[in-house]
Amino acid sequence: MSSLDHPAVAKVAAALSEAGQHAAAEGIRVLPAEVRTAAQAAEALGVPVGAIANSLIFRVGYDKNAHALLALTSGAHRADPETLAGLAGVDAVGKADADFVRAHTGQPIGGVAPVGHPTRLTTLVDTALRAHDVVWAAAGHPKTVFPTTFAGLVALTGGTPGALAGAEEDEQP
Repeated sequence: MSSLDHPAVAKVAAALSEAGQHAAAEGIRVLPAEVRTAAQAAEALGVPVGAIANSLIFRVGYDKNAHALLALTSGAHRADPETLAGLAGVDAVGKADADFVRAHTGQPIGGVAPVGHPTRLTTLVDTALRAHDVVWAAAGHPKTVFPTTFAGLVALTGGTPGALAGAEEDEQP
């Protein structure tokens, strides 16, 4: 089975089409190798690392009622957990392990897309992504990506835009 035929990628393509983002659905690319970091994705696509929308899952709560928070961040910097918690209106967010990520998204770390999850996730979208005409996001598998825009990500996810890096965070090259 090619990466494009993977069930998680098919769900992402369907979600993109259902949202009217046909160009994004038709633009899903299968890369020659897995790209589990923004730097790897940027290199494979020949784009600036800031044009990569990292899909980061954070855990809100630690009991059986814990839920996922999706942060779509520019690959040029790290998300600040305190900033994320403030924007999401929660006390704190924590790192999610691979099992938590797969349980809440149906997708593996390194391939988590903004959509195609079992349920809609509370989402924050990094305003630093506005600086790029085209933004690339994972499409449900570590070898697949799709093109979109900052506005497209916000519309697609119903996400809340915000500056997700910490105040002292410098952009990486």
